[in-house]
Amino acid sequence: MTAPESAAAWRELLSAFAEFDQQFLSGPKAVRGEVAVAEGYHNLATMLALTLDMSLFADPVAPRFIDTLTPFRPDRRWGGDNTDCYYSYAMVDPRRTYRVSGAPGDSAMYSVTVYNEPEPGAWPNRTVGLLYDTDMPLDDDGRFSCVLGPARPDGYDGPFIELSPDAHGIITRDYHEHPETGRRVDWEISVLDHAGLPVKPAKTDAAVANSLRSALRFAQDMYALIPLILMERTPIELADGQALTTNTIAPPYRAGGATHGYSMQDACYGLGGFALEPGEALVITSRHPKARFWNFTLWNQYMAALDVDYGRAGINSGTAVPNSDGTVTIVVSRELLEHPNAISTKDHPEGLMSFRWFHADDLPEQPTTAVVPVAEAPRELS
Repeated sequence: MTAPESAAAWRELLSAFAEFDQQFLSGPKAVRGEVAVAEGYHNLATMLALTLDMSLFADPVAPRFIDTLTPFRPDRRWGGDNTDCYYSYAMVDPRRTYRVSGAPGDSAMYSVTVYNEPEPGAWPNRTVGLLYDTDMPLDDDGRFSCVLGPARPDGYDGPFIELSPDAHGIITRDYHEHPETGRRVDWEISVLDHAGLPVKPAKTDAAVANSLRSALRFAQDMYALIPLILMERTPIELADGQALTTNTIAPPYRAGGATHGYSMQDACYGLGGFALEPGEALVITSRHPKARFWNFTLWNQYMAALDVDYGRAGINSGTAVPNSDGTVTIVVSRELLEHPNAISTKDHPEGLMSFRWFHADDLPEQPTTAVVPVAEAPRELS
């Protein structure tokens, strides 16, 4: 009997995951320290489960939303997460027509974004369509809905995303100022029109093999990026004359419609790295334009929020306490200090930092940073 193609694909997937740890154990992207190595294996387990959820177990014929990132699950920390948003994912077939619906709960904002798949399993490089909560009015039962499909259904004039031939996945985002107490959106998805296509499970040998190879490609794209290499403190001169080092935030930028991965086209991002010795604190001062929501998160080198079960790893526009002039001071150190906006690295000596602003009226100013002795770090608002 000829061995099934799915057997070959399964062995390809497991063989690759058996070697992915070399990304962080040796070579140019080797991490430093026992904690960073341990987090690498946490990330490997996360990615194996996630890629199977998003490929092998995803079904565009009988779709459902699965959590890809949450404020709380330790097995869903990856890819630039944050600590105040639920992300969920469903696969779509661009030939079929779908209805997505839900109730807002206590969200500060929520959205539905459709991304493309340029090659099987490859990360998106384009946003197909995007709807925010403001685009989807509530009905008499307090629920919103939208339709996604290759063409707008006859007689339907509500919120709609046209699915291009390369449309592949939906990401929902559900942001909360206080996720520890807020009710999340209860997302639902159903097929309105199968367009005459088969309505049966895709459990053929070829379908399983394709799904496993898609899972592998997704993971390969992830490990082409991580672990992120942290710069030393030696200044690097930029083209505009600025000097960028660790313990700085790069100038914010707007994402736009093109993407690598799952960025938001209406978001502004500001990224940086931290490297702190015991007894040091990083003081960040930021001025925020009018925006629907913003947040700041500390990540490890695998772009995962730092140990959220042991204290916060980020703050947002609802929890940050501003200074009298409207600026926000954030104090980052390896121990938790007394400032209202203090965040501990949980003794991580180095890692990454991320600012995000959504629907900002203006491009945010570059935050200023300073490394000071812990004894000189601010304890109060200014």
